[in-house]
Amino acid sequence: MEYPAGTAPIKAEYLLSLTTTGNAADDDAAEGNTGSGRRYSRDGDNEVTASRGPNRGKLSKEQKKARQGANKGRKFGKVRDELDLCWRLANGATCEFGDECRFTHDIPSYLAVKSQDIRIPQTSQFSLSSPFTPDITKSIAPVPEYPSIDLGTVCPVFSETGECRYGFKCRFLGGHVRIDGSASLALIGDEDKKARAALTAMEVNFVDAETQKLLKTKKYPCPITAGYLKELQATGDSESKPKPAPNANSLIMPEPEQNMDIVQRPASEIISQRTGDLLSASSDTPDVPIRFSEKKRLHWSGKTYLAPLTTVGNLPFRRLCVAYGADITCGEMGLANSFLSGSKEEWSLVRRHPSETTFGVQVAGNKPGNLVPIAEVLSKECAGNLDFVDVNCGCPIDLVFKTGSGSALLDAPGKLGKILIGMNRALGEIPVTIKLRTGIKDGKNIAHKLMPRAASEWGAGCITLHGRTRQQRYTRLADWDYIKECVDAVRAREADEDLPPIPIFGGGDCYSSEGYWKNVGKTGVDGIMIGRGALIKPWIFTEIKEHREWDISARERLDLIKTYAEYGINHFGSDTTGVNATRRYLCEALSFQYRYVPIGLLEHLPGRINDRAPAFRGRNELETLLASGDSQDWVKISEMFLGPAPESWTFTPKHRSNAHGNEESQG
Repeated sequence: MEYPAGTAPIKAEYLLSLTTTGNAADDDAAEGNTGSGRRYSRDGDNEVTASRGPNRGKLSKEQKKARQGANKGRKFGKVRDELDLCWRLANGATCEFGDECRFTHDIPSYLAVKSQDIRIPQTSQFSLSSPFTPDITKSIAPVPEYPSIDLGTVCPVFSETGECRYGFKCRFLGGHVRIDGSASLALIGDEDKKARAALTAMEVNFVDAETQKLLKTKKYPCPITAGYLKELQATGDSESKPKPAPNANSLIMPEPEQNMDIVQRPASEIISQRTGDLLSASSDTPDVPIRFSEKKRLHWSGKTYLAPLTTVGNLPFRRLCVAYGADITCGEMGLANSFLSGSKEEWSLVRRHPSETTFGVQVAGNKPGNLVPIAEVLSKECAGNLDFVDVNCGCPIDLVFKTGSGSALLDAPGKLGKILIGMNRALGEIPVTIKLRTGIKDGKNIAHKLMPRAASEWGAGCITLHGRTRQQRYTRLADWDYIKECVDAVRAREADEDLPPIPIFGGGDCYSSEGYWKNVGKTGVDGIMIGRGALIKPWIFTEIKEHREWDISARERLDLIKTYAEYGINHFGSDTTGVNATRRYLCEALSFQYRYVPIGLLEHLPGRINDRAPAFRGRNELETLLASGDSQDWVKISEMFLGPAPESWTFTPKHRSNAHGNEESQG
């Protein structure tokens, strides 16, 4: 059969039509955001939403054209309980506000109107045919006094940590409550599980309200930054190569215990290899740069790397990818100015789960004055729980680029050098890595000039190169031949200067194990950063490690969705607000995963990431449902594990063609 160019080759027995369905996905959403979306996170007891992007004014004609077909200004309203119970009483504590508390203290009244407890079924309980109703046995011990409580449910938070911090507000309350003969209620806990959870389940990198206040009022002390910026000012802040003098902040001695993935050399050995004994001669040679890249080396060759992904790359998704084989994870891109203003939303991005064995934070900024201080704050507030800080030099989004951040830094090598050297100094032991594109405009690649300097002069601990220019976005295939040219340029510079090699990762269009290992062998990269491929098929990391293409079944994919739901509840919360935050982000994840075409349906392998799928049916009705581009079907899938969506809750997809009904009705 002849297929139109760019069409996935579906076998005839599954093909319904050669016409491709759905809107072309906005894959720039994998790296940035236009400001129309909203981030939704949980910080303690509060639900937080925040508009993204430094500028939310009127759009230009070019911006409107670029966003044609998108649902603009998406909003996700808050869903709360009909009667709001006081958090202190919900957790079995005493409220110091007493009768003046604005929340109810009447637990029986609250439970009388509370929504029914949720059960998360095992995927084996679902039918492969519509309506996919799971076979669930009803509560073994009905509680007439409290009809909302289902003693047969299991709370994901309690199951993992031995206690549920949401108490009576939990939508899985029956899993951690005791009811005695007089119908009185008591929350229960598991002390052994609590002790184990402290090491294996508790998220880290919480930045408290006092620290956020210091940042907001510009009272947070950053002495290393102040000294560095003073040096730049004294030298006129020229565009020539910055040459900081060695000082106490530059020389980091090795710690007694080291991470297995890191090799660290004594400072005296590092310095003597490059310039002789600078420890004794530093006063005579103040302009010789310290080799920051050697103060702590990253051994990442052969490791799988999940790209930092805006909105969808949240902690539950990263945790899911780790479960499927991702070795290195990085938080969503955060804006340096928002970090420095004490934004709760931005600081929620640095949260780390213990399962993330190698974890970093990505920041975007436009000058040493905002990137160096955030590096110093991160080094203090996340000490011991941060393996690297990545500087975004590749985001193509207009609202990032026009501020001089993201890919705009590619055209400012002098500024970029100052940023990286200053961040290295401020971060102490923590390495600085960079992610960049090949250039800004087509036909004007510049990465082969920047990357050798980043490795040898500016102290980059790792470099990741996305094989497209900013102008190309995702309209063309990644240029792996050019990636090889850049790798060769860096390795040649390292050989000339007798430098140890730093890890270099490539990126672009990686969607299969075959493609991954082919490009690793072709280019000499240490690995490939996976972005869109992981969004569409998070199990790609298993495929890469096992050197195979996985014809994953519909029920196995449902297992993945169930796992994501449980991880989401543990992160966002098991109360009404948290469950619907999980539902929202699960639907965001499904907005990518529906694009997966099962390889058992393809005429030939491997599948290609940019191929559009024609209308097809799956091998069973569940597989067909998982391939639906209708956002209402994504909500339906979420209800399999999170219970019915509240009437007041809606999910607005990024693209109009994914909305229920025809596009005209969405105008």
